[in-house]
Amino acid sequence: MIRPRKLFAQHWLKSEKALDSIIRAAECKSSDRSTNAKGDSILEIGPGTGILTRRLLPLVESLVAVEIDRDLCELLAKQLGKRENFLLLQGDFLTLDLLSQLGAFPNFQKLNKVVANIPYNITGPIIEKLLGTIANPNPEPFDLIVLLVQKEVAERLYAKPGSRAFGALSVRVQYLAECELICTVPAAAFHPPPKVDSAVVRLHPRNIETPALEPRRLETLVKLGFGAKRKMLRNNLQSVVERDRLTQLLEQLEINPQARAEDISVQQWVALANELRVKSEE
Repeated sequence: MIRPRKLFAQHWLKSEKALDSIIRAAECKSSDRSTNAKGDSILEIGPGTGILTRRLLPLVESLVAVEIDRDLCELLAKQLGKRENFLLLQGDFLTLDLLSQLGAFPNFQKLNKVVANIPYNITGPIIEKLLGTIANPNPEPFDLIVLLVQKEVAERLYAKPGSRAFGALSVRVQYLAECELICTVPAAAFHPPPKVDSAVVRLHPRNIETPALEPRRLETLVKLGFGAKRKMLRNNLQSVVERDRLTQLLEQLEINPQARAEDISVQQWVALANELRVKSEE
């Protein structure tokens, strides 16, 4: 029997209720021969012992699982390796060149959804690799991303402006995707139980309706703006824009001049970055 390893922050989901919620959120579609409609091609990061993988395989056209643990890869290959719609890749997802790896497998190249219980210690980097960044969005975004993450991180992903959870991560992710909470998952739903509760979130990557004219400027403003959350925005941004000028711009955009970074919506951040760019060119 393979035991969870702390090295890889392994906590294996055992709750059927949580699994059901993940499956429903993923809205899986299989192929329809009568209409020639293709089913979903799923990317699963960190399949572990395969409890979610087994639930997904009958529902989709194909599934690519990326697992870093060699022992688990041997187990998954032994138990699921004969499935025609299953491909297992051994490696670190964060450093793996997925497109290159899939080059030799034509039936597994059109991945359109991500469904995964990901390691909590690398949640941020995984989300960034899936969505891209403000300056460099994923050029081929997924249709849907369903993730089981730490509850505190989930709260930051779907947080609204003005709430304590709303931060730089909220702005970066919500700029690129619509975020929603599916359900919370207690620590007891895992083996071994983590020290915190978890949550299932669903991300819908989207085309940005009102993009930043200069995305890198927006990234810089967000980073600086949230650098000291207790300070007003005009104080945090004084290294890139003079305070009186920023106050004038905030009033022009109908933003309270005494606002802090967490009070500003994603659309207002974009508007502010665009206005600064325009002003700087005058």
